[in-house]
Amino acid sequence: MQDNAARAGKTGLPTPVLYDATLRDGAQALGITFSQAGKIRFAHLADEFGIPWLEGGFAGSNDRDMQFFRDAAREKFGQIRIVAFGATRRAGVSCADDPLVQALLRAETPAVAIYGKSWKLHVREVLRTTEEENLDMVSDTVAFLRSRGLEVVFDAEHFFDGWKDDAGYAMRVLERARDAGASAIALCDTNGGSMPHEVFSIVRDVREKLAAQGAAAPVLGIHAHNDCGLAVANSIEAFRAGAAMIQGCMNGYGERAGNANLTSIAAALQLKLGAPVTTPGKMASLRRFSLAVDDLVNQRPDGRAPFVGEAAFSHKAGAHVSGVRRNPASFEHVPPESVGNERHVVLSELSGASNVLYRLKQAGAVGDALSRDEVRHVVETLKAREGEGYSFESADASFRILVRKALGDHKPFFELDGFRVIVEKRGAEEPCLSEATVKIRVGDHAEITAAESKSGPVDALDRALRKALASFYPEIAKVVLTDFRVRILDPKEATGATTRVLVESSDGASRWGTVGVSPNIIEAAWQALIDSVEYKLLGCGA
Repeated sequence: MQDNAARAGKTGLPTPVLYDATLRDGAQALGITFSQAGKIRFAHLADEFGIPWLEGGFAGSNDRDMQFFRDAAREKFGQIRIVAFGATRRAGVSCADDPLVQALLRAETPAVAIYGKSWKLHVREVLRTTEEENLDMVSDTVAFLRSRGLEVVFDAEHFFDGWKDDAGYAMRVLERARDAGASAIALCDTNGGSMPHEVFSIVRDVREKLAAQGAAAPVLGIHAHNDCGLAVANSIEAFRAGAAMIQGCMNGYGERAGNANLTSIAAALQLKLGAPVTTPGKMASLRRFSLAVDDLVNQRPDGRAPFVGEAAFSHKAGAHVSGVRRNPASFEHVPPESVGNERHVVLSELSGASNVLYRLKQAGAVGDALSRDEVRHVVETLKAREGEGYSFESADASFRILVRKALGDHKPFFELDGFRVIVEKRGAEEPCLSEATVKIRVGDHAEITAAESKSGPVDALDRALRKALASFYPEIAKVVLTDFRVRILDPKEATGATTRVLVESSDGASRWGTVGVSPNIIEAAWQALIDSVEYKLLGCGA
């Protein structure tokens, strides 16, 4: 952070600090659901990218969020700080007696974020209490949590509407949070209706007022919603006016029209404003991070997303292509590789080879340098598979196996003679029972086994496969399927559509992702399961 501060200082801007709310605010979006394993996977992706703050969920609101806090406590992260989200105490209730405040303590995170009202309309009509009681609710809750050794981020909900209604009262809310010990205060455009020029002016005024009061000023932040399509612009303007903590959600997930898109904000801050949020090498993984998040929640990536979309650096024939061939800067505001993207123009038979080679080395799929012909063959194989519907952004294990096959270095550990899956419903109130039979061959030895599952045909197939291989490869007994996702690639084909299955597996020490594609969902799942087992047998798992 010191290096970032030095570079940011040269621009006259604050040191930016990203605060990710995808697992809480983002998960409230229509159609967005994280599995428990997906939440942990997301936390590791955010940590690897270099995001310092991660809001994990609303403490006390549901068992799933509380389970995430318990699961995260057992994980090994680098620098990310897990935050539990909550609210100020209720009117007329002490912090010691408020169940949601107590849930923040049970989450056992090093930091918490609480929201409080800064708009008198909400104080009167939502909380139905007095303005003074609302101020006490803010200061009491912050002080209570600080007394328990927790770092507190205060989200001033509806702040910009509150400021425009009564700037004096909105300012008093911030002062009470500061005086009670909040280390950061985020100004929230909760309704998403503010304009960029308003955000800049108000944030600047708040910063100046806090500085003029002489007390130690907390870190100022921004939390913007996208109801006017301006959340990224408002976040950037708030940063220019002095807000250092930038809150948002990956890929712009969030309620209604979404939250500020942290994917775009990260790239804009670092590449356009010269205010680094992570190292250049990690910024080059931004597209991969974005696509992996979409995979976790079964969303189709936005092809026109700034920086990371498939079309972000695409050029059709004509003047644009001609200009890009002479000088990419003529039609590209940043180099596509700076965010892990690539230019989509036909330049040569080796177009995209350098990016693929980088990915190969990054994934550890190759050791020594490959020849020109080998690189070309890998690129052609990869593009052919992607044309069939494969995506390897969340399936590094399948990617590495694909490369080995393309280079002729892969020898299968077993051969499939056949499998069969039966699903039976025995009564209206009884769960479906799935039965899978697998016949495999290891060398000259054949093995046929069967397994049942009430969790579905893929689980039955997974059990049967590992049962068949157990006597030959006992190490796969440690491998378990931790997540399973299905995406329909061509929904217009209805039930005949091609499906992509993404499987996440673990051996207790490491996790890896694999992918399968087929019009038959069971066959697609089988492909992903085979790669998962072979990846472990290659010695790539722990």
